[in-house]
Amino acid sequence: MHGVFLRLVLAVLLLVAAVAHAHHAAPQTVLRDANASGVIATVSTGGVIDPANPFFQSVGRNGRACVSCHDPAEGWTITPAGARARFETSEGLDPLFRTNDGSVSPRADVSTVEARRSAYRLLLERGLIRVGLSVPADAEFSVDAIDDPYGYATASELSIFRRPLPTTNLRFGASIMWDGRELALDAQADGAARDHALSARPLTADERARIVSLESGLYTAQISDNSAGALDADGARGGPRSLTDQPFHPGINAGASADRAVFSLFTPWANARGRLAPGRQAIARGEAIFNHRAFRPRGVSCSSCHDAPNAGSNSSGVFVSLGLSDAGLRTPDMPVYTLRCAKAGGVLRTTDPGRALVTGRCEDVGKFKVPTLRALAARAPYFHNGSAATLEDVVEFYDRRFSIGFTAAERADLIAFLRAL
Repeated sequence: MHGVFLRLVLAVLLLVAAVAHAHHAAPQTVLRDANASGVIATVSTGGVIDPANPFFQSVGRNGRACVSCHDPAEGWTITPAGARARFETSEGLDPLFRTNDGSVSPRADVSTVEARRSAYRLLLERGLIRVGLSVPADAEFSVDAIDDPYGYATASELSIFRRPLPTTNLRFGASIMWDGRELALDAQADGAARDHALSARPLTADERARIVSLESGLYTAQISDNSAGALDADGARGGPRSLTDQPFHPGINAGASADRAVFSLFTPWANARGRLAPGRQAIARGEAIFNHRAFRPRGVSCSSCHDAPNAGSNSSGVFVSLGLSDAGLRTPDMPVYTLRCAKAGGVLRTTDPGRALVTGRCEDVGKFKVPTLRALAARAPYFHNGSAATLEDVVEFYDRRFSIGFTAAERADLIAFLRAL
């Protein structure tokens, strides 16, 4: 697991010494991990992260723990690069690689290393986990046809492939899971133990409480940037510490009075001076582009949907469709489902019905939650289906999807800002 347990134990020992000399209850930086853009850090309002927490322990029959799919070094999710490293080290036998959800089909051949490499290719290439979901009994639509390259999906269990969401910065989420199907973190923990770790029993009340307490106290963000240095220097408020006291409540920045200046972390860098000035000024310009660059003809900006102040989630828990699961964008390695809407009589073809598998409504096909944006540099690829390999690909998608017309300079600045989150 990339030595995650060793790092956690070392962090705990260091922090015990630090806390012994501390005279305040401020959150402590407990983990730092390098990535291609710099370094991310995680702080915990609990002060330390206890490696004995059930989050880090096997809770089922297949060797899985929560940390198997939520690695601190990878923004508390998993990345293809991390999955590939674990595959090579273990020849595909690490607990991450299990056929109940890690392979393209539970029936996939995993008898040899090469067979496992093929079976787990969506995990290795895009960091995707398979979720078996059914259509609600009272849905407005039915499944007319299934085109599954792996021959497993049925109308009673659709194979849906999604990125695991980070188990950090959870205070800024108004919904849980990409489709909002869980109503509380303790229920999500129980479901994960049952479906992903194949636990033969529900979590105990103590196990649930400890997992939820850990996750609820985690805050993660990029803390240094290769071009700009420390992201909380010279008046800037990057890094995770400022997140711990960032005001948030559902709907905090919604409606007609919403402030489009959602991010205000790097405003002081607009006129930065010195050796790091070019990198810092680019991040400040990118922040302004995110907040204010209008998409014609509607006049919205990135911050219209990502409206939670300095976090970037949607403060109202709105689910949106970007067309990412439309059959027209399908790659050959993804199933396609043909859905017939009873009321309107129309047909929809999608690789993932999204929110519609919770509500049963045709209008919700292809809708997903708006995720929190902090620690982006650590957790590529992006979108629910991992279809954007890099932040450059994310900006390119939005530019094309909404005909924004970014200049090359605007693209570079916006990407510099996103990397700094």
